[in-house]
Amino acid sequence: MPFPPPLYFSNATAILPDRLIEDAALLAEGGRIKAVDARAALPCPAGAERIDAGGGYLGPGYLDIHVHGGAGADFMDGTAEAVRAAVGCHTRHGTTTIFPTTTTGSREQIRAMLEACREVRDGWAPAQGARIAGVHFYGPYFAAPKVGCHNPAGRRDPDSAEYRAAFETGLVKVATCAAELPGVEDFCREARKRGCLVTCGHSDASWTEMKRAFDAGMRHVDHFWCAMSSVPSLRERFGTPMQGSMEQFVLRHEEMSTEVIADGIHLAPELLEYAHFMKGPQRLLLVTDANRAVDMPPGRYRFGPASDGEWFESDGKVGFQPGHGLASGVVGMDAMVARMHRLAGVSLPDAARMGSLTPAERTGIAGEVGSLEAGKRADVLMLDRELAVRRVFVEGVEVPGV
Repeated sequence: MPFPPPLYFSNATAILPDRLIEDAALLAEGGRIKAVDARAALPCPAGAERIDAGGGYLGPGYLDIHVHGGAGADFMDGTAEAVRAAVGCHTRHGTTTIFPTTTTGSREQIRAMLEACREVRDGWAPAQGARIAGVHFYGPYFAAPKVGCHNPAGRRDPDSAEYRAAFETGLVKVATCAAELPGVEDFCREARKRGCLVTCGHSDASWTEMKRAFDAGMRHVDHFWCAMSSVPSLRERFGTPMQGSMEQFVLRHEEMSTEVIADGIHLAPELLEYAHFMKGPQRLLLVTDANRAVDMPPGRYRFGPASDGEWFESDGKVGFQPGHGLASGVVGMDAMVARMHRLAGVSLPDAARMGSLTPAERTGIAGEVGSLEAGKRADVLMLDRELAVRRVFVEGVEVPGV
């Protein structure tokens, strides 16, 4: 497809991974970033389309590696229509690279989800919004006591025929399995061999179980402090002496990364600040873990497949199951970045990095996306001074309807 004329963005503060550039300019050409610098050092070339950012921010398009749905749709609905609706929803919140995420469910439901994501990915164009960079094979291999808001009927131990078939599609780029389940080591080795970011989630794993999975290739833990083991939970499993949990293992091992849901409801500000302090912006990701209630009115919704997903309620701030705890997020990545910055006191470059470059690095695509850097895809966000998304450009093409 032909690319638009060169774009020259100015009158903005540019957000880079390690600093801000005041009064910046950014030049995009051929769908790629050509340069970003102070405006005085980067004049507008002849023939470029000038875009005035209105004194706001220019930021990199966000990446979300853990997201279930939005705008009334869940990726596990298993249709291209649902995938497009959810992708469009998160594009409006600044996500330009997305990893649709499975829940628990039947083998048929997971296959349908993968096929729907493939259909949308293969027919994608920049004007449609966020690109599908891969699927996060998240459910169904959870520990039974840690299923959370997922349908327990769709939980199972690792099935090598099932996950190998999923990996062979070439779609799966992030792969989760609870570290204490039988067969986890083969799962981790196979996922690592395929180039996946291998993760542990919805788990009550001990340090010893984490170490076995780590040795087989696991390098990430899903939504820190949510649906994961703790020293007290392991005492219930094993008695004394008390054992190290997923928390201690992640904090002890520099190679391990993790993620937080920074909506201000899942975790208090001090936990967000602590996670940033302990892991740093290179090993801490922001994720939405968002469900179908994003941009929808408060009410009752299904988590996972529309046919038999667990019911939850949304109050417009978070998903929850009355009497049973939280049920994932209902806000987009723009809110996660802004709240990490404001609630936890994290610098804006660090907060934006955790929602862009860090997940790109962990999934092996940082050479293409994740920061405002010459040579990368021109995935550019225009943000106001409150960090709300005003316009979204994917490969230099403005996405309509934002």
